[in-house]
Formats: sequence, C-alpha cells, structure tokens
Amino acid sequence: MIDVTSARVRPAFSTPLLSWSDAQAACTSLYFVAASNCATSSVVLGVARSAVQDNLKRAVLAGLAWPLPGELTDDALEHRLFARAGVKQGQRRRQEPVWAELSIELKKPGVTLLILWEEYRSLHPDGYGYSRFCELFRGFEQRLSPTMRQEHAAGDKVFVDYSGKKVPIVDRKTGEVREAELFVGVLGASSYTFAEATWTQTLPDWIGSHVRMFGFFGGVPRLIVPDNLKSGVNRASFHDPEINRSYGMMASHYGVGVLPARPRRPKDKAKVENAVRFAQSCILGRLRKQTFFSLTEANAAIVEMLARINDHVMRRLGVSRRHLFETVERPALASLPAEDYEFAEWRLARVSTDYHVEFKSFFYSVPHGLIRQQIDIRATARMIEIFHHRGKRVAVHQRRYGGPRFGTDPEHMPSSHRRYAEWTPDRFRRWAASIGPETEGLITAILASRPHPEQGFRTCLGILRLYPSYCSRSAAVSSFGFTVAVPIAIRTCRIDLRTASRKA
Repeated sequence: MIDVTSARVRPAFSTPLLSWSDAQAACTSLYFVAASNCATSSVVLGVARSAVQDNLKRAVLAGLAWPLPGELTDDALEHRLFARAGVKQGQRRRQEPVWAELSIELKKPGVTLLILWEEYRSLHPDGYGYSRFCELFRGFEQRLSPTMRQEHAAGDKVFVDYSGKKVPIVDRKTGEVREAELFVGVLGASSYTFAEATWTQTLPDWIGSHVRMFGFFGGVPRLIVPDNLKSGVNRASFHDPEINRSYGMMASHYGVGVLPARPRRPKDKAKVENAVRFAQSCILGRLRKQTFFSLTEANAAIVEMLARINDHVMRRLGVSRRHLFETVERPALASLPAEDYEFAEWRLARVSTDYHVEFKSFFYSVPHGLIRQQIDIRATARMIEIFHHRGKRVAVHQRRYGGPRFGTDPEHMPSSHRRYAEWTPDRFRRWAASIGPETEGLITAILASRPHPEQGFRTCLGILRLYPSYCSRSAAVSSFGFTVAVPIAIRTCRIDLRTASRKA
C-alpha cells in the first residue's frame, strides 16, 4: 500500500513521483486522510483535478471508506476502482479463434496474419480488429515459448545434427562394446522427426543419412540447416561458409540449398536441438535396457521409437507431428529425383610424370598430355572418374580394391610407351615363329635363360630386327651352336640372316 502520509506539497509543474495507477489509488486515500480539497490533492499527486474527482466518484461507487482494510493490496484496490462492469474476469468480450489452429495455418505457404484475420472477421463480424487480433496471437505464441519464435514455412527447412549421446552396440563374438552415432533430422514447420544410428560422423555416413532421411520424408525441403560439422562444412563463417564439395554435390542432386547455422549460435537450429533432446529421452532413454548386437537391430528399434515420437500429440497444439506433416508439410515438399544419390568422394590431385594419379594407394592413368596438371577425382564405390578444365571428364576407371596397383589405359600412353607396353613373351614368340621354328626356339631359350623374361626383351628385339623387313620369303635361322652360349647363337643368327638376305 502507498504511504500517503509521506507525500509533500510540491509545484504543479513538477514530475509525478508515483505511477499513474498508483496515483489514482493514492488520490482517494489522500482525500480520506487529509480531508483536502480536489485542488490540493491535484497539486500533491501531480495529476489533473478532473482525475481526482473521477477517482472520488469511483471510490463512492466501490463502497470504499477510510481506513482501508489492511489486507487490501494496491492491485486489489485498483481492480475495485477500475473493473469493467458486466464483464466476467478471465473471459474475452468478443469471440476468439482457436489460436492453435491458426498457428498451424500460418505455417502453410503464402498464409499471413492478415489473411487469417480476414477469415476470422468473415465468421465473426463483431470480432477483434486487426491490431488486437495480432496482439492476442503474439500473446499465444509467447505462452508457447519464452524465447523468440522462429517462423518456419512448410517445406522450407530441415534441421540436421548428431546427438552428443551414442548408442552402445555389443560384438556378439568378443563382447566388445562399440558406440554408434545418432543422426537426427527434423522439419521446421511440422517438427516431423527422422533418426538413425550410424557408426561414424564421417562423410559417407553423413551423406548416407541425408539420402535415407529424404526417402523417409518422401520429398525434399528448400534448405538444409546443418551444424558446422567438418563432414558438411569445410570452413565455418557467418558471411561466407565453405561447404564440403561432396556434400554440395549431394545437395545439388536433390536441388536443395545448404545454409549452415552460425558458429556457436545453437538457437539458430533450436528445432533440431530440441528434437535431439527429445530423441535422447524417447529413443536412448527408453532403449537403455535393450542390448543391440548389430547396427541393423538398433535401427529397427529406433524406427519403432520414431513412430511413437511422431504420433505423440503435442500438448500446446493438440495435434501430432505426423498430422502436421501429412496436412501441412508433405504437400509443400519438392519431389525426389528419379534415382537416389550415389555417394562420391571428391579429391584434388596433380598428375605425376608417369601420367597416373593416386587415390587410396592405387594409381589410375590419365592422358599423358596432362602431366603436372591439376585434376579432380570423383570416386564412387564402383568407379573412378577424373575431370579437368571446367568439369570435362578425361578418364574413367573401374575402382580397384586389390590386385595390381596400377590401372593404365593404353590410349593414355605416349606412342613410344605404348609400343613398349605391347612387348610380351608371347608376342616375341609369335614374331619368331613367323620367321621359322629355329628362330622361335632361340627366342624361347633367351627368355628362359633370364631370371625375368622382361630382361630378355631387348636381346630378342635385337635378334628379330636382323631379319630384313623387305624379305619376300621366310628365312629360317640356323640353330648351329644352340647348346653353346647365347652370344654365339646370336652371332650365328646374324650370319644366317645376312646369307638369306643375299640369296634373296
């Protein structure tokens, strides 16, 4: 209660020390205490004389007399003096809409408060004006959350993140416990939730979870809002974040944009933060007593918990996430492409002097004209594609996981290298057989006399080139001295070939 006995007479033009509502209550009190006239009370309280007279009339109508009861507070006094006659407290004077339904409608594309107010007034012509309508709706939103409300249009955004808590999975043979990551994605307008367990947060698992999430939704929103995970964002920045190239190619395949949340701003993705907490309690909390022996078992149990989450009726809105998704969000999602995205890893590399590039300890050839040039490698589970100069594909290879480490396309080799690469023991034998059986025997002996056949290629080539290309008939190479050293056989071969050439 205001202590009016401490009030002092002061000039009428000075600033009032009391608030307007308190001054109105004190005005009546001062009248009873000091028995002063309206002019004196007006000067003391710093209010107009007409306000003092109005308050005196209200006190008479409220049946108030001095001294006031000790339990009568300022709020109660103000309520008795200024309560509206004929209006029951706790009820609006005009018909109100169902604010929860309007909140759902506002999420639909193109819907504004003005449109909702016009529809409301068409049903209730004597209803609230637009400004009061907006004020009441904002009050309803504040009751939903004490923080700033973010407006999420249907089909606009999906928020993705990993849970900090993990799913334990036991190896059936060894008993070793391995922890799996929990990926969570939630749509902005309906809060429809997707979750799954993966072994890691690496790029293949990160992108694979997105592909399965879009399949779960049956459509694609306009934007993805991830955290600044390294698998998705190479460099976090408020002004110009750098998106991982493989992640960007996945987004391009689905026609969706990537808008990372600001660094260290969790409220930018409050949807998924809340969904992660909810998933931890509804999934990890309820499954904590179950033992999983494989990732498949864990995900099967998570699917059951997801159905429970999405079918749960939200207390404030009175409808489930699934209902919101089916009625509001799904029609606004873009359609899925004809084929799911196949994960591909992109790497920058430089062509070595042997016109090969390295990827995961295996080497793949490119056209020899690109030596020392920088190229892009696109690696899928089945193939290696190599691009140069504005995305032009210059080579494609089947991906290698074992066997020879080099995959070489003969078309990529220089002509001299290509001819050398065609040197094989079988080719030398066929070439020698075309001259004669003795020559074939000699070549076979030379190749067999070396620890490695390749070490005899130059010798065989020298012998076979002794046979003149212009000979019109076959000439056999004498095998005289076949049992002696190979150099003697080579010398004999030269003599025989020269003799055959002269006779021709």
